[in-house]
Amino acid sequence: MGLVDDISAARIATALRQVGPRLKGLRTQRGLTLTVVSASTGISKSTLSRLETGQRRPTLELLLALSHAYRVPLDDLVAAPEEGDPRLRLKPGRVKGRTVIPLTRQSDGMQAWKIIIPTSNVTPETRSHDGDEWIYVLSGHMRFLLGDQDMVLGPGDVAAFDTKVPHWFGSTGDAPAEILSIFGRPGERMTVRTTPR
Repeated sequence: MGLVDDISAARIATALRQVGPRLKGLRTQRGLTLTVVSASTGISKSTLSRLETGQRRPTLELLLALSHAYRVPLDDLVAAPEEGDPRLRLKPGRVKGRTVIPLTRQSDGMQAWKIIIPTSNVTPETRSHDGDEWIYVLSGHMRFLLGDQDMVLGPGDVAAFDTKVPHWFGSTGDAPAEILSIFGRPGERMTVRTTPR
């Protein structure tokens, strides 16, 4: 085997070692016993126990049954080795009723998110903090409060602001909105160019 094959085999082995702890974590998180999972999947308790402790190598058939029982995608159980663009594997979360999809992986430096604002997100809760933020509306309309300004932004509209100014963005109540948000900490600024160099 060459170096690439060795690296690939090591990644697969690492992913398989993580299956057991993931399975046990999902089961305990849902408050299920091995007996209950065994009854719903048809997999014996001893096999489930050996899978969770890493004493049994998972097969596709077992993983499919467990992903169905725990109602999670197969990827959540396997954590397949990442290849290609890692941003495609970042998972959405929920923040203040909004769906937030991270587009950057690093924890420092500029952060970018795609945010989906539901129609229910209409009650302003202004906040302020250090940094600068840029918002671009992809679709729908969003209400944006900045200091004493109250505006509605639509597709293609952009807002750039100092986050020390009290601000909030949410729904107009008519339809969901999708936006891109880029946040920079103090001292991190975007360079804006409107003409070629």
